Amino acid sequence: MHTDRERCVRAVQSKDARFDGWFFTAVLTTGIYCRPSCPAVPPRPENMVFHPSAAACQQAGFRACKRCRPDTSPGSPEWNQRADLVARAMRLIADGVVDRDGVPGLAARLGYSTRQVERQLLAELGAGPLALARAQRAQTARLLVETTAVPMADVAFAAGFASVRTFNDTVREVFALSPTELRTRALKKGPAPTAPAGTLQLRLPFRAPLNPDNLFGHLAATAVPGVEEWRAGALRRTLRLPHGHGVVALTPHPDHIGCRLTLSDLRDLTVAISRCRRMLDLDADPVAVDDQLRTDPLLAPLVDKAPGRRVPRTVDEAEFAVRAVLGQQVSTAAARTHAARLVTAHGDPVDDPEGGLTHLFPTPEALATLDPESLAMPRTRRATFTTLVRQLADGTLHLGPESDWPRTRAQLLELPGFGPWTVDVIAMRALGDPDAFLPTDLGIRRAARESGLPSTPAALTARAAAWRPWRAYAVQYLWATDSHPINFLPVQRSHP
Repeated sequence: MHTDRERCVRAVQSKDARFDGWFFTAVLTTGIYCRPSCPAVPPRPENMVFHPSAAACQQAGFRACKRCRPDTSPGSPEWNQRADLVARAMRLIADGVVDRDGVPGLAARLGYSTRQVERQLLAELGAGPLALARAQRAQTARLLVETTAVPMADVAFAAGFASVRTFNDTVREVFALSPTELRTRALKKGPAPTAPAGTLQLRLPFRAPLNPDNLFGHLAATAVPGVEEWRAGALRRTLRLPHGHGVVALTPHPDHIGCRLTLSDLRDLTVAISRCRRMLDLDADPVAVDDQLRTDPLLAPLVDKAPGRRVPRTVDEAEFAVRAVLGQQVSTAAARTHAARLVTAHGDPVDDPEGGLTHLFPTPEALATLDPESLAMPRTRRATFTTLVRQLADGTLHLGPESDWPRTRAQLLELPGFGPWTVDVIAMRALGDPDAFLPTDLGIRRAARESGLPSTPAALTARAAAWRPWRAYAVQYLWATDSHPINFLPVQRSHP
């Protein structure tokens, strides 16, 4: 988008927040870079230069605007709708892979050489993987500096910097303020919300509109006891993270998602935020999605009734695949019961003084050791379950943010008991494919029939070709015609 100069200028002059995260505006006369919706008086067009990423702006010598805080923009929707090398790399960088494993580790996860990865990122984003990771570290550092009282040395290492000096230099270069000055400036605006030691209060931005009903309703209705719960207007769940574990509470608000994170190791902050954003599909572009779906006159009324639906996803792709198998041909309640038994028997216990969370969801390695006869399910589904967890445990099958969607689909279809419905629901909710579609789903076929759409899988698939590449969102609108609890924000639901 940043190469379409005329369109970018119009977005900046109209302060259009829909384009925040799509591109960044660098101002030649001031040396700062902004988000398109910056409230300051727009610069003259001849003084604007457009970049595809904050890292590219920083590489070019621009510093972040103190007024619009471009580093807090929602992420680009591009990385959620594509499965090419650049998109997969960006998802891995957001998951902290460069900080943990370096650029060689990133390239190895992607199956390309380091040189190929660097060349393609530089060509499309104007910055290589190290610069992109550095920009992310700066954003994490600012978050910790402004919202916590954590000592600066601890902030530096929690954000992923190798030394306090590098942390100080980077913050000063990117924000034109020292870390101490950033914290002082934040305190002048008012004290941060009070929270217990080790807990962070954050705001997760998104592009409006966002309809929370099916998003939080689905996650709450399918919550696995001990791992997830709906409590006091928030979805709470445990997180298995690279350096430890965490507990997150996510609360929908009109202009942001409230995020309350408790981490056993602050180094996992960036990863935890990234996974929560992916679970709630917060980097989606709802205007583009809904505009495309409205072109179908039979789907348009569903979109107009409640625009901005997101796809409820997951914080752990392998966990979701296991849960998808547990949910085959059984009710939502039965699937939760099966999962809860596995959690109690094989999950890692955690302490949650604030609620009813007791465990992390079991790893594939732990599940691969269980006795299949202990599973209360038909023999054929036991075989499906044991084959899946064995391949996840030994690395034959890998599900993660870097997954190549077509190749992973093909691998899943080769597993016993994996039909198109199971593969597509994993593609939609675990891998994040925005075009995954479920034409054989009974709820989809019933909704299609009631809406006047074709109800046979072949005819519905043919009709849905016009909805591409957003068929996963069409699934949400069709599902929402039902009275199932997954479609309703559980505001009145109390903790059992």
